Amino acid sequence: MRIAQIAPLAESVPPKLYGGTERIVSYLTEELVRQGHDVTLFASGDSVTSAELVPCAEKALRLDPTVIDPLPHHLLMLDEVRRRAADFDLVHFHVDLLHYPMMGEHARHTLTTLHGRLDLKDSHPLYAAFTEFPLVSISDHQRRPMPPVTWAGTVHHGLPLDVLGFSPLNTSGYLAFLGRISPEKRPDRAIRIAEACGLPLKMAAKIDKADAAYWEEVIEPMVRASPRVEFIGEIDEREKARFLGDALALVFPIDWPEPFGLVMIEAMACGTPVLAFGCGSVPEIIEPGVTGAVVHDLDQAVAAMPGLLGLDRARIRETFETRFSATRMADDYVELYRRHARSLDRGATGHRRVAPRLALGV
Repeated sequence: MRIAQIAPLAESVPPKLYGGTERIVSYLTEELVRQGHDVTLFASGDSVTSAELVPCAEKALRLDPTVIDPLPHHLLMLDEVRRRAADFDLVHFHVDLLHYPMMGEHARHTLTTLHGRLDLKDSHPLYAAFTEFPLVSISDHQRRPMPPVTWAGTVHHGLPLDVLGFSPLNTSGYLAFLGRISPEKRPDRAIRIAEACGLPLKMAAKIDKADAAYWEEVIEPMVRASPRVEFIGEIDEREKARFLGDALALVFPIDWPEPFGLVMIEAMACGTPVLAFGCGSVPEIIEPGVTGAVVHDLDQAVAAMPGLLGLDRARIRETFETRFSATRMADDYVELYRRHARSLDRGATGHRRVAPRLALGV
């Protein structure tokens, strides 16, 4: 198939540092190329891919100090996609709803994977007004708040099997927190859990400008006050493998409707168990007693720690390989692409077009 992948421009594909959506776009694109599809990637010019790259910004916007407003860059990219849309069997968007007004005439030949939270009401009127765009959720929970729209399926994320190596032994004896310093990620909970369990905590996280005050007023004082906590800052992919692999467990103490939580399966790839609060997609991703523990408060988190640290790391890795590989993710998307194409063929011959409603995650 001739497939276009449309990535956000905030980060390169794959990202140099933090960037979940762009990382998934990279894994999907590379696996589709490996399977023999003709893939074109619209992304920043510093992206690295085996697909045909259409550079739509000189480099990732977040890392370009000259960029003040990312919107014009994305609109220029979408205009280029619109002009070339007829070159592809399917255009796969990963930019939420930004393309809706511009791509209306091509809507039936698109899929849009929604990577973010969908409980914010501001966007619901737009989703409801453009139901001709078929949507893909990254967890079943993610789609619950949405108005009636055309769901094509749910596809859980996946990683290449070799991107994060298996660590059979945790060698450094610390808990890990990886992600963003933000109120919804609850790094304060991670610190409290480590203190209550008497374990060191290493925090590898980026601090966005929007969260600078939260860091300065809430988290940084907690870090300074605790001899158990080490703040590392933002790390790259090479550092991530060792950071997660050497950890006793990943602490994922979220307090928001997490759409997926890529770091959970990154930890699983290393064989590292996950202690997660049961919000959003967490119950879909974590198997209690197999890959981690799902808790709902600090007392439960502390009580779960001994059993969590006794989980079989080899079994965690095996579960990751079965459920969350990039090959499984790409296979699910290809099945969606083909079902979608068949629905278009039926529409072209005069039959009533019915949007497929699939559950392709696991």
